[in-house]
Amino acid sequence: MMSNMSNNQIENKEQKISLWTQLKEDFSVPKLNDPALDSNIELFFNYPGVWAIANHRIANRLYNKGWKRLSRILVGLCSLFTKTDIHPAATIGRRVFIDHAIGVVIGATAIVEDDVLIYQGVTLGGVSLDKGKRHPTIKSNVIIGSGAKVLGNITIGKNSKIGANSVVVCDVPKNSTAVGVPAKIIKRDDRNSKLAHNNLPDINKEMFKYIIERIHIIETALKEEDGIDVSDKDKVLEDEYNKFINAMNSIKKN
Repeated sequence: MMSNMSNNQIENKEQKISLWTQLKEDFSVPKLNDPALDSNIELFFNYPGVWAIANHRIANRLYNKGWKRLSRILVGLCSLFTKTDIHPAATIGRRVFIDHAIGVVIGATAIVEDDVLIYQGVTLGGVSLDKGKRHPTIKSNVIIGSGAKVLGNITIGKNSKIGANSVVVCDVPKNSTAVGVPAKIIKRDDRNSKLAHNNLPDINKEMFKYIIERIHIIETALKEEDGIDVSDKDKVLEDEYNKFINAMNSIKKN
């Protein structure tokens, strides 16, 4: 019920402006989101995400008026050029920008609100065969990093950020940052507008570090309690580890 209300609210907002006005707004969005844009000519040749959104505006209107087969054909033709797959039934708000766009998939019951930034390779997919709401709701001002998968009838709260290659299967509160597989909340009340991937923690690295340190503590406790001497085995293991590191470094240099 709530998702239907959100869907209707966005559709009503879209109806307040003409298709032409909305398309002009879509083509102006890259100037605000991409510093690499040098001229308007580039919009026609180097921004498939803009064309994907513009095509969706037309296909969505046809779909809602009952021209479902025609809208699907239009989407199919667009996907050949933009390498994106946006179902014509999906609800997309204003000033949504898909950067680079290649590999983006947005399902039929997905709702993307205003001012959302989506990077390449993102999937807003479903995990159910039910006919009802089965795709995510993305609230306004959300940033979704490249390769992220947001799956199921979940909600990504306003102003939140999803790290690259994360897999999100649960709701993310507003003003939060989520990373990992499956995604975990690492920041709350984070209102910064940028998603600095270089500042996001490597969850797998931190977990391995924890496990190694935990094993070391247990081994030390056992040695002290039972008087076990494993220095020779430690040396062999250390030598094997150093060989592995040297091999990896040589591969990087080559």
